[in-house]
Amino acid sequence: MAHAYTPGLKVTGKTLIKKRRILPLKGEVIVKIGDKVHPDDAVARTELPGNVEPTNVANILGVPPEDVSECMLKKIGDKVNKEEMIAKSKSFFGLFTSSCRAKIDGTIENVSSITGQVLLRGAPIPVEVKAYLEGEVTDVYPREGVEVKCWGSFVQGIFGIGGETHGEIKVVSKDNKAVLDEKDITPELKGKVIIGGSLVTAAALNKAIAVGVRGIVVGGFNDKDLRDFLGYDLGVAITGNEDKGITLVVTEGFGQINMADHTYALLKSKEGCLACINGATQIRAGVIRPEVVIPLAEGKMGADEGTKASSHGLEVGSPIRVIRHPYFGVIGKVTNLPSPLQKLESESMARVLEVELEDGRRAVIPRANVELLEE
Repeated sequence: MAHAYTPGLKVTGKTLIKKRRILPLKGEVIVKIGDKVHPDDAVARTELPGNVEPTNVANILGVPPEDVSECMLKKIGDKVNKEEMIAKSKSFFGLFTSSCRAKIDGTIENVSSITGQVLLRGAPIPVEVKAYLEGEVTDVYPREGVEVKCWGSFVQGIFGIGGETHGEIKVVSKDNKAVLDEKDITPELKGKVIIGGSLVTAAALNKAIAVGVRGIVVGGFNDKDLRDFLGYDLGVAITGNEDKGITLVVTEGFGQINMADHTYALLKSKEGCLACINGATQIRAGVIRPEVVIPLAEGKMGADEGTKASSHGLEVGSPIRVIRHPYFGVIGKVTNLPSPLQKLESESMARVLEVELEDGRRAVIPRANVELLEE
């Protein structure tokens, strides 16, 4: 039977989580299969080529480009220090000399007799890839990276900013409807991943940075506050590289939207546990969603936690969130999935579903206007 594609966000208390930790360039893997790792443990490292600093030696010495090679005191591959003389020329029967000095510490990479330019390559930039999760190394890709696995709780968000971080979970908002305000942020939250309710204010976000909060997980965030916080309009939703000192994961959407009951209850039940969060978001091909991973401690898994969570698609009883007007942001459960196409207000034909909303109302909604909450 034909069906409408229904996007879904995964919120589950137990699932197998695997993460590939790959270097940007080939380097050295420093762990082996079976090793237990923590979020801050380095699993692989490499060196990126340093920045290139061009120097117009021909101009500085006042010689033709083809004569630059003869004036060089250093050859290609030599290491030089900042302000060290790399080239010298004599003029007027040797009475006057001109010199050129290195602008940076680095290595002579190229001497051009066409342009008169000398390229200096800066010192290599060391890069380490960390485990991100608390788990076990299950695969090694020689000179490239590893795969880290753990069992844990998993929550996907709608939008986020900031990169990978981790900290102890602390529930701050009294319920999933509360607004996380400046007064809720205290010095005791330093190093924590805090859980809010329906909204985090700009003032609360800025104070959290000042206090040293690692991350915030909350239902909603105002787009104006986002623009003010970043200092620019986010045209294409590709995030994760913001260096703001905090990671934000928004679970429901923009504006004041209550965090889903199931999501809030799950996070609240994990208070005091380690959470690994990532705000990286990519809303285009190769979709990346912000996430919260809560590794399960060894020996604390229930008898039924050895099975991987699976999605069965949209069915009667499935929890969904409406993502279009007039019920935007409202959560409910599917009560019926009629097969025939039905005429909408726009007079177009589409597949619909019948849903019972949280407040008891019943509605008929196009299937394309909902997202599945995977549990």
